[in-house]
Amino acid sequence: MHAHIVLAHPESKSFNGHLAGLAQECLEKQGWRVSITDLYKNQFDPCERLSHYIDPKDTARFFVQNEQRHAGETKTLADEIKKEIQLLDTSDLLILQYPMWWHLPPAILKGWLDRVFVYGEVYTSSKRFENGRFSGKKAMISVTVGTSRETYAYNGRSGDIDLMLWLVNFSLAFVGYTVLSPFVAYGVESGIQYTGADAVTKRLNQIEQDLLCRLKTINDVPTIPFNTMGEWGDDGRIIKSAKAYSPFIRHKENLDLG
Repeated sequence: MHAHIVLAHPESKSFNGHLAGLAQECLEKQGWRVSITDLYKNQFDPCERLSHYIDPKDTARFFVQNEQRHAGETKTLADEIKKEIQLLDTSDLLILQYPMWWHLPPAILKGWLDRVFVYGEVYTSSKRFENGRFSGKKAMISVTVGTSRETYAYNGRSGDIDLMLWLVNFSLAFVGYTVLSPFVAYGVESGIQYTGADAVTKRLNQIEQDLLCRLKTINDVPTIPFNTMGEWGDDGRIIKSAKAYSPFIRHKENLDLG
């Protein structure tokens, strides 16, 4: 079994870096082969641009999807992109390890999605969801947030964590992954401000133990449901007989927020 970890934090000695290393050590002890892409260490360019394409189809106008598809067909994708796709192809589990910044992943991770999930090579209109390139593989977000579990509840001041993470999870499902329930490390930053050092150490140690428990029982982690290709009508809308799993895709036109 092969697990691939994508780390998106600028400091390798950060708690995110520590969790990535901890995950690697835990999985390897279970017999997994583990690879890690440290995006900041590798100075990964998150910006899609024409200069990434050595044999562009059109130099007059940069049409991203056309260039991605052309590069895939001509085998001229950038080496770093080809390497990432190969790692995803050979891995059974993908873990995205990152901190929540301004309610979203760091820009470098969004750029990784933009550039690695290549149109034509990774997805097309017919090659997505259960027919996606990575169908049969699992993916999981492992994210750190600054405040408590309560503030990220459905009625918390930080916003509903499940809704915040849905967009990244949806992107993973879009390219075929079976998406596992995310691992969320709460209170990683704020504890130093609000509690004593002993309490901080205790909480961080508990996060470590929770992650180890999660990884040791990875085959039992609940999955997040997403609609399949057959549950969309010709107009692109969910059919009435299909279940809606998220407020982002629903049967009611007006969402009741009362």
